Amino acid sequence: MRLLCFSGTVAADFCARRVQNDDMSSKLTIWCNAQFPEEAARQLIAGVGEHRLIIDENPTANISAGGLSPTLAEADVAFGQPDANQVIELPSLRWTHLTSAGYTRYDRDDLRSALTARGALLTNSSSVFDEPCAQHLLAFMLAQARQLPQALSEQIRTQAWIYARLRPQTRLLSNQTVLLLGFGAIARRLAELLQPFRLNVVAVRRAPKGDESVPTHPIGELNRLLPGADHIVNTLPSSPSTDGLVDENCFAAMKPGAIFYNIGRGTTVDQAALIRLLESGRLGAAYLDVVDPEPLPADHPLWTTPNCWITPHVGGGHAEEYPRLVAHFIRNLRLFEAGEPLIDRVI
Repeated sequence: MRLLCFSGTVAADFCARRVQNDDMSSKLTIWCNAQFPEEAARQLIAGVGEHRLIIDENPTANISAGGLSPTLAEADVAFGQPDANQVIELPSLRWTHLTSAGYTRYDRDDLRSALTARGALLTNSSSVFDEPCAQHLLAFMLAQARQLPQALSEQIRTQAWIYARLRPQTRLLSNQTVLLLGFGAIARRLAELLQPFRLNVVAVRRAPKGDESVPTHPIGELNRLLPGADHIVNTLPSSPSTDGLVDENCFAAMKPGAIFYNIGRGTTVDQAALIRLLESGRLGAAYLDVVDPEPLPADHPLWTTPNCWITPHVGGGHAEEYPRLVAHFIRNLRLFEAGEPLIDRVI
């Protein structure tokens, strides 16, 4: 097997560990196709302990789909982005842990049925990405309230002192209303971060549970709630029920001057409708960390749409991202060994 992403002494440590573990039939075989830097690779090797570790020869970024892997058939546990059809077909695969918060390609009835039938588990890494994504959204909201992009763009373009124009346009977040589309880990953490700003926070989700920290309504009530929102925050994943959900009707229902944010998936938004609303001036601004397609082509109209501010899908990123991904998996591995409930369980 060709070893990618591990190098030097890390590769030597891994090879020694694998030879040692090949005879340990009572231990777990853990397959990984995540593309980790050396520090995180060492952390993974140390964390799996006496279990057998297989590193796939085609490492994959944490939001990319992994391809078919013959070595996955040897595994009890998959860590990374395994092929969804293989997850369904391999009866020996007892637990799959994703290196992403999103799990769209695994959100399938046949996969759920297969895993449920054999008692297998699926977990994701929401606990790794909820904090940076929530902070990214808070940064978006504060930047708009204090008119930071407008001031910085003027600095780059003209170096004009726009005091008289800009100062009256700044706002306080206090007493404004935020509508959260979805109430998963990112939205829950954002609601916590917004508490000191004394905002009114409400949410919609597919199936309210009744234990949410903010008033939460079925997503079918979205258009009724939109006219009262100053900030609409989209954290929805891509799925057949959410793709295209934020459409022309939704944008038309938003109050004039409302601000739209998207850190979920670009496919959930009718981007042509968004562009029209921004160009008309009816929508105050849009802050997008996700778009469709990605990467966004240089000639795409979103780049030059007025009051549209884009970051290149970095909302979940942070300097400790890879060590935290490994630490989250190892924490769940200890729970799996002990037969305890796993963190961020999806199935």
